[in-house]
Amino acid sequence: MDPLGAPSQFVDVDTLLSWGDSCEDELNSDTTADTFQENTVRSPFLYNKVINGKVVLWKGDVALLNCTAIVNTSNENLTDKNPVSESIFMLAGPDLKEDLQKLKRCRTGEAKLTKGFNLAARFIIHTVGPKYKSRYRTAAESSLYSCYRNVLQLAKEHSMSSVGFCVINSAKRSYPLEDATHIALRTVRRFLEIHGETIEKVVFAVSELEEATYRKLLPLYFPRTLKEESRSLPYLPADIGNAEGEPVVPERQIRISEKPGAPEDNQEDEDEGLGVDLSFIGSHAFARMEGDIDKQRRLILQGQLSEAALQKQHQRNYNRWLCQARSEDLSDIASLKALYQTGVDNCGRTVMVVVGRNIPVTLIDMDKALLYFIHVMDHIAVKEYVLVYFHTLTSEYNHLDSDFLKKLYDVVDVKYKRNLKAVYFVHPTFRSKVSTWFFTTFSVSGLKNKIHHVDSLHQLFSAISPEQIDFPPFVLEYDARVSVRGSPLPCVVLSVAYYSAVPVSTTS
Repeated sequence: MDPLGAPSQFVDVDTLLSWGDSCEDELNSDTTADTFQENTVRSPFLYNKVINGKVVLWKGDVALLNCTAIVNTSNENLTDKNPVSESIFMLAGPDLKEDLQKLKRCRTGEAKLTKGFNLAARFIIHTVGPKYKSRYRTAAESSLYSCYRNVLQLAKEHSMSSVGFCVINSAKRSYPLEDATHIALRTVRRFLEIHGETIEKVVFAVSELEEATYRKLLPLYFPRTLKEESRSLPYLPADIGNAEGEPVVPERQIRISEKPGAPEDNQEDEDEGLGVDLSFIGSHAFARMEGDIDKQRRLILQGQLSEAALQKQHQRNYNRWLCQARSEDLSDIASLKALYQTGVDNCGRTVMVVVGRNIPVTLIDMDKALLYFIHVMDHIAVKEYVLVYFHTLTSEYNHLDSDFLKKLYDVVDVKYKRNLKAVYFVHPTFRSKVSTWFFTTFSVSGLKNKIHHVDSLHQLFSAISPEQIDFPPFVLEYDARVSVRGSPLPCVVLSVAYYSAVPVSTTS
């Protein structure tokens, strides 16, 4: 206890700034923060002011928090010596060790409760994080999710109003901090969505080294404005868990039916069992379990795998690319401003612009270019969209070869192809028209009817209003020169006057 009259070393959670109120001046200065365009794709973690008000990010020792319960990360014998545990044991006093001896053990992923003793917190919730090995990543993710979920469940059962979390994945257990933070944040977010009325505050107590990662990832799961929600969407990982934040493992989604010989909604009298249609047998998930993965790959090579199995294999391959795209630093590719989203076409479909001249094919890593395309387009391609490709003033150093385009077409998810409604090829040359014909005829025939060669911007405006496209300046200048050579004077004057009025931006 603190000496009489001395300032307390403990920190009252009610005095801490909530995540929703952090950087308030910066967020309020964003005039577009409170608006959302119609038909815009929303994040699975929606902006929620109430939930944001319950979350606190605090740099400090969790043992100092004055809340209903704090979390201690330990080992199975509850004797781990890590900075968090040592601080808790020192401040709680010797009675804590005696209480832990009664618990004996705590398995990985479990959560157990003791009193707080000399701490400001009334209770301590002890949990055991998993040891991380890359080959057992799925098991580690599930165990870490269980840690956070079981702590929150215990808090709910004991009507605790506030919980202070340490970073459960200790360095001794080798869990990658960023991967673990994704699981921690999304689990807490989903719990607050479902049981938010039972908990008033959740504090993430972090060290200086951990703070940057938490600040980076918190906007993904707790966006503070609608714009922050939209801006964070592309950075979400491929696996965002189920409705409770639990990692999703497709191979484990096996449903056991009580009566596999009958549909679920069949409420007929059991005496009529002999007359039940047995065609349902073999159609449920358990009977459709995937076989040996190595055997599937061998069958692919032999061309004997079914279409459905091929689609699953393709989806897994795309998800690997997507995960890599979301984890890799692609800022060098983004700085080229070769791919960006602009407005909508006359049918209300999203317009994506590709600037050929901004792609220095011989100077960049084309695999990173493919990753950047996936990173930008994954959430765009969930609904109908069109591509505008400016071939304007490109040279041989900007031309994407057919092998790269074929690889891109083979890698991307089926939604890219299904929802792509048109490709406007602006300012094509004779050579590019011939190359496009060969490519769409012999390599990816599904694109052939979607390609539209556009010789001037005036033709493009019949499909997309001028104000819906952000033009690179050199495209406007080139088109104006071409129009001067090929158009009557009145049209030229109108075109040049219009171009000078159009605001030009290539912001990605």
